[in-house]
Parts: sequence; structure tokens; C-alpha cells
Amino acid sequence: QVHLVESGGGLVQAGGSLKLSCAASGRTFSSYAMGWFRQAPGKEREFVAAIRGSGGSTYYADSVKGRFTISRDNDKNTVSLQMNSLKPEDTAVYYCAAGSGIYVSRFEGYDYWGQGTQVTVSS
Repeated sequence: QVHLVESGGGLVQAGGSLKLSCAASGRTFSSYAMGWFRQAPGKEREFVAAIRGSGGSTYYADSVKGRFTISRDNDKNTVSLQMNSLKPEDTAVYYCAAGSGIYVSRFEGYDYWGQGTQVTVSS
């Protein structure tokens, strides 16, 4: 069982930056692939970024590539999402998730989810 808690969301102007963090419980954190997803009002939850358990491989949605960076610290059981050059279309609730790593960019590839943190980007 993994318990995930996100933090770091907020209101930022377009072009600004935010860093989201996700703290995980459990002693097997490094065995999980970690992902970030987001859901805007009226839209389906979509993949944002993922990182393998070792941290050696990262994956990004085309819409955030070059602007967002995912990282993890297995000693601290945390995963982060640095978001730069934010756009109004990045506005959404952002969710942290943990999974086996078989399908890193798919919703069904994750078994544990946080409660989400709101990110609002004003124009």
C-alpha cells in the first residue's frame, strides 16, 4: 500500500513557474514508477510525465515537453514536477500516481493516486 500526498499547487501568471511535490509512504517507493496526471474541468484525466523507479528514464506528454521536468528522490520518498513557462491551458488538478511501470503513460498503469492539487494559470 502506498499513500500519496501532493503539494505545491497554486495560482500563477502565464509564463511563471511552479514546483509540485508528492510525498509517498511505504518502504518500497523505489520499486514504483511515478507519474503525474492532470484533469481540467470537463476533460478527461491526461498523462503529464512519468519516471521509472530508478529515476533513469523519464517520459513526457508532448504538450509539456521542454517546459516540465519530473524528478524523484528515493531516499526521501518524493517525486517532483517542475513546471516552467506555464500556460493557461496547463490549468488543472494535478495528481501524483504510483504504479508498476508497465504502462507509464496510461491511467490504468497506476494503482495508487493522491488527492490532487490545483494549479491555476492566469493569462
